[in-house]
Amino acid sequence: MASESRIAIIAAIAANLAIACTKFVAAYFTGSSAMLSEGIHSLVDTGNGGLLLLGQYMSRRPADALHPFGHGKELYFWSFVVAIMIFAVGGGISIYEGILHLIEPREVGNPTWNYVVLGVAFVFESISWFFGWHAFRKVAHGRNIIYAVHTSKDPTTFMVIFEDSAALLGLIVAFCGVFFAHRLHNLYLDGTASIIIGLILSLIAVFLAYESKGLLIGEGVDEDTLRHLRNVVEKDPAIEHVNRVLTMHFGPEDAMLVLEVAFRDEVSAREIRETANRLRRRVREVYPPITRIFFASESLAEEEQHDLEMINS
Repeated sequence: MASESRIAIIAAIAANLAIACTKFVAAYFTGSSAMLSEGIHSLVDTGNGGLLLLGQYMSRRPADALHPFGHGKELYFWSFVVAIMIFAVGGGISIYEGILHLIEPREVGNPTWNYVVLGVAFVFESISWFFGWHAFRKVAHGRNIIYAVHTSKDPTTFMVIFEDSAALLGLIVAFCGVFFAHRLHNLYLDGTASIIIGLILSLIAVFLAYESKGLLIGEGVDEDTLRHLRNVVEKDPAIEHVNRVLTMHFGPEDAMLVLEVAFRDEVSAREIRETANRLRRRVREVYPPITRIFFASESLAEEEQHDLEMINS
């Protein structure tokens, strides 16, 4: 899955870099504000792809004394930075450029340049979108898109698809702005299109930042998986009852599980160790990304709760 998301990111970088160059050329010759905003958008997307690749690389560094659980959350941090970049640079500059164009409208030159560039850009963005969608579909498993994004633990899978979707929508808006500004001889429509593109980017950025924030501060597994894990533990014959099941993701394929359970009175220390090993195998069959499992047990033979004994996996 990581290799597929990496391919999608590389495809997006290559497409956005080529598209950004052609858009800036068209904006220079035509003076179109919407085309300039689209060029900025593609340039920001190119840099964002590089940040996502950086996040993937940094997250694979091994654990050390200062980071005993590894560096998996580096990916979540850089994904959050990408969302901020889309909002501040992509959305902010597009809105600013549109407002300037409304204050001082400029005549748009020969729109042929814009039409050609927008058409080529739409083709390249569609190819990039296809690679992103292919990677995202394997994570979604046929579920609702918003729900799949909310439960996904790999932000690169949905960052690319949302960026490319915003880019395709922005191209349509830019085309409409250039076309109607030329046909209706209305200089304000081009600037309005630039503002709309900025608003689209800002809305997408807020959504992506919200999803990245949940992963960054410590998000657990989804409710269905958590319920399944609890059922697996409760069905074990050595378990009297389960108090709490706590999970947290340190990366897309790196999660921690803490089980606070009560063993039956007749279970010996040896049987507790066997039960712990048995549950580790069953839990990882249910959810393979769980790489660390900790048990916290309490004795039911005493009326008062004893100190919890931690058994490290």
